[in-house]
Amino acid sequence: MEELVRRQLAESIATMQAVFADATLHATLVRAAELTAEAMQSGRKLMVAGNGGSAADAQHLVAEFVVRLTVDRPALAAIALTTDSSILTAAANDWHFDRIFSRQIEALGRPGDVFLGISTSGNSKNIVAALHAAKKLGISTIALTGNDGGAMRPLADLSIVIPSNTTMNIQESHLALEHIFCMLVERCIFGAEFDTKPQELSE
Repeated sequence: MEELVRRQLAESIATMQAVFADATLHATLVRAAELTAEAMQSGRKLMVAGNGGSAADAQHLVAEFVVRLTVDRPALAAIALTTDSSILTAAANDWHFDRIFSRQIEALGRPGDVFLGISTSGNSKNIVAALHAAKKLGISTIALTGNDGGAMRPLADLSIVIPSNTTMNIQESHLALEHIFCMLVERCIFGAEFDTKPQELSE
């Protein structure tokens, strides 16, 4: 059992080391943060969606924007498209599960907004549909995926691909990058002096 612990930790570390060494990924993450900050400063918002663990990530990330990451500051406009059970079940029941996010983008999205789709495989059909809907409305798109990026990679304006084909290792890296993404957006909006403010430990 202890060997299993060590083996899984080693795999997690190896994936994170690959992410750490990927300068192109870093540059894309920075550009995604700049794009999102520009949208927020223009009165627009970030919309985020995913399935399963990626749905939890979407909600986690949005909470960091709306509440805070580590430092108190004004709330930042972000919405998780994974939380309204009435919308999700109505769209899935009346049409198809593939439309649960695209329908919300049609209703809530505005030109200049940003949509971030999260999928470990890059092939989630409802995220692919959401990317298509966002493109039609003039909404900038970011894909956060794994493996080879799947069907989402060529659809998104910016694509961040974790170099792994193991779901849990991809998700672990996603979470780290999501926190850094929020931090970068904060720095873009509030300036370098934001780093000097005292950090708060959340409950």
